[in-house]
Amino acid sequence: MAKKITKAVLPTAGLGTRFLPATKASPKEMLPIVDKPMIQYAVEEAQGCGIKEFLMVTGKSKRAIEDHFDSAWELEENLKSKGKRKMLEEIRQLSQNQFAYIRQGKPLGLGHAILCSKPFIKNESFAVLLSDDIIDPDDTLLGRMMRLYSKYQATILALQRVPKSEIHRYGVIAGKEIKKNIYKITDMVEKPTPAAAPSDLAIIGRYILTPDIFRFIDTTSPGKGQEIQLTDALKALLKRKPVYGFLFDGKRYDAGDKVGYLKATVELALKSPSVKAEFRKYLLSTILALQKEK
Repeated sequence: MAKKITKAVLPTAGLGTRFLPATKASPKEMLPIVDKPMIQYAVEEAQGCGIKEFLMVTGKSKRAIEDHFDSAWELEENLKSKGKRKMLEEIRQLSQNQFAYIRQGKPLGLGHAILCSKPFIKNESFAVLLSDDIIDPDDTLLGRMMRLYSKYQATILALQRVPKSEIHRYGVIAGKEIKKNIYKITDMVEKPTPAAAPSDLAIIGRYILTPDIFRFIDTTSPGKGQEIQLTDALKALLKRKPVYGFLFDGKRYDAGDKVGYLKATVELALKSPSVKAEFRKYLLSTILALQKEK
């Protein structure tokens, strides 16, 4: 019987340069979307799939992430004394899981960040979630990937079709669809030009990786941007073992991009019970005002 995925790695050591100056001293992963930092959406997604052990691969100026998922006795006592039970429970849930932290000394790429997790992962398969890829909380992407892992006992990558104009921002795969939305991957290229892209199927920020990946990362030379690219290590892996892709057709927000971040904020606000009615009214009035200006 296949062992369940119980651990998740969240690489958080990036510099967040697209959000400067907001990220000069504060982690990009702590930027709020409605009333939660973006990294919390990823943790809750994994938690909903039964994952309880988390490793944050952090860098300089990332202490706020550790504090966010730690217990907060004074705050909890304050909420308790004021009878704010619902908010108290939400705060307590943040520290219910097991969190570990490893420092990535230099931002040497996603592949290097994953390699840093080896002492935590040991010889288990694990999930990787990139927190600036926000998956609609009503979706079950990671859960579906975990079920595919149980079936194939192999690396599973989340895929999404992207326009040619954006293809240069992603790792892109070539492969054969063996079942609806399931691909057996034959090749992959990191950040190709539109002309060199083998397809429009981009790798997005959800992975199920087997422990084999560590030895392939270990022998991967720096690639694009002089960083150790996870895509390059995966490409070497698939020459030895099968790698599968799951085509995601749900809602994803690229919150690492300013416009994507704003889209996530607007659309998730429209789902939030506490603000959706008033916010929807505001949006409608703003749209009407813009139409009158034309």
